[in-house]
Amino acid sequence: MNSTGRVWARIRRIAASDRISGLIMLAFAFAGLVLANLPWTSHMFEAVAETQLGIPGTNIILPIGHWAQDGLLTIFFLTVGLDLKQELTTGSLANPKAAAVPMLCAVGGMLMPPVLFITVISLFSRFAPPAPGIVTIPTGADIPFAEAAQGWAIPTATDIAFSLAVLALFAKALPGSIRAFLMTLATVDDLLAIILIAVFFSSLNAWYWFIGIAICAAIWAFLVRLRRVPWLLVAVIGVLAWVMMFEAGVHPTLAGVLVGLLTPSREMHSEKSPRAQRYASKLQPFSSLLALPIFALFATGVHFAELSPALMLSPVVIGIIVALVIGKPLGIMLMSFLVVKLKLASLPENVNWQHMLGASILGGVGFTMA
Repeated sequence: MNSTGRVWARIRRIAASDRISGLIMLAFAFAGLVLANLPWTSHMFEAVAETQLGIPGTNIILPIGHWAQDGLLTIFFLTVGLDLKQELTTGSLANPKAAAVPMLCAVGGMLMPPVLFITVISLFSRFAPPAPGIVTIPTGADIPFAEAAQGWAIPTATDIAFSLAVLALFAKALPGSIRAFLMTLATVDDLLAIILIAVFFSSLNAWYWFIGIAICAAIWAFLVRLRRVPWLLVAVIGVLAWVMMFEAGVHPTLAGVLVGLLTPSREMHSEKSPRAQRYASKLQPFSSLLALPIFALFATGVHFAELSPALMLSPVVIGIIVALVIGKPLGIMLMSFLVVKLKLASLPENVNWQHMLGASILGGVGFTMA
């Protein structure tokens, strides 16, 4: 093996370690916080993050910070889609009853947060000045309860990347199936969040983009099943799916999940391993060591100067915190308890209720979809 091969093999070993890649991502997240708040780096960091880049011939123009979150992160979502497809086919979620638990828990984890959010906003509007039915926000403006309550969907979704990164730090002490559980739960509630956005917060009058997404998905599913996959054409189809997701008003990184789930997860054409498994393995270094760290760097670039006491005591902020910290775990645990006790489904292999509690708390890591 030459020196290049040895370096690449070492990179693959690092990327394959959930703990190391999780630490790298969290280190970049910390670096983003530091760079955004140090006086001598904050302006440069903001200038880089806000630099506009566009795709020639389209109206897609985004700041670099958004490209990291909406573009580069698609690589991670593709690996999630591939891993999830393999888990649902031959892994810990191959049993329909085991797979049903995280899917139903995603529903429970999305129903409880809005209830608590609305409850908190209602209490502020009823008992806090200046008048019943009015909520005061940090700018000093008084707004009607109905307007403040429009933030009910903010705490509904789980950030897949950060929740899995935190889980990776404790991976050795937990069964492997808990990662598949959390990955499935977070993926399903992100997909459900897309439906919420479509139904409640978007006009989505450009319905033809969804037809384009369906066509791209069908072409991808056909191409990746050929004996010899035309990778250049597959890449073009993947990019087109991303563009159409963006134009349709849907979080474009979910194009990665969509095409990942359409990739074969059983051996075919006399191959020794499933294509979804092989493709996920090849993409892992780019996902763990490139896409996730850069995403974390820009996603956590929050200016502490903007986090004033008035903001942190805002009814909306308190409602979001209560919904994520209490509502998410409560909704997930209640739903899992019900489906197991009613014998509608069973916990994944080697997963107990302590594991479920930990995973449900990680479900409260809300970021991207909010």
